[in-house]
Amino acid sequence: FIWISISLVGGVLVSFVCLRQTDLKALIAYSSVAHMGIALAGLLTMSYWGLCGSYSLMIAHGLCSSGLFCLANVSYERLGSRSLLINKGLLNFMPAMALWWFLLSSANMAAPPTLNLLGEISLLNSIVSWSWVSMIMLSLLSFFSAAYTLYLYSFSQHGKIFSGVYSFSGGKIREYLLMILHWLPLNLLILKSEMCMLWL
Repeated sequence: FIWISISLVGGVLVSFVCLRQTDLKALIAYSSVAHMGIALAGLLTMSYWGLCGSYSLMIAHGLCSSGLFCLANVSYERLGSRSLLINKGLLNFMPAMALWWFLLSSANMAAPPTLNLLGEISLLNSIVSWSWVSMIMLSLLSFFSAAYTLYLYSFSQHGKIFSGVYSFSGGKIREYLLMILHWLPLNLLILKSEMCMLWL
């Protein structure tokens, strides 16, 4: 009970920290910590659903967070800063990369048909069946998870471009390939959701 409480409360507190970040990489890193809070709580319920959910979420989050880190690095290579105050209006500066920001941000907040959704539904099932009181923290965690992901996307893609940036920048082929290799498994692995059962 103590460890599950710590992981859920810790996840909510880290979500608050995410909402105050101005550094792209720090925000993505803290969002990983918030997601692993729910994965740890699911593991500690010692149930089959919890184990499957944690396993799925860890795989999904490895792909999703890694993709977001790659996107943050793509922006850093062109603008020379990780600050959200400078990385504004990327929709105008790098329109093609804005699609990948959207796809990976929506995957980060467990939108269908990503593997994140399967993992989070399994974890919600296991934690709520363990104790319905945990529903309070889980609802806060889910809400703030969506909030900081929307904050990340809207602040980086919208707004006025930083005054020092005038040129338009496209992506390189290797960067698009990298994004595809993160996003495709994330969406196709849900078709093989029985992999968790086979593993167990």
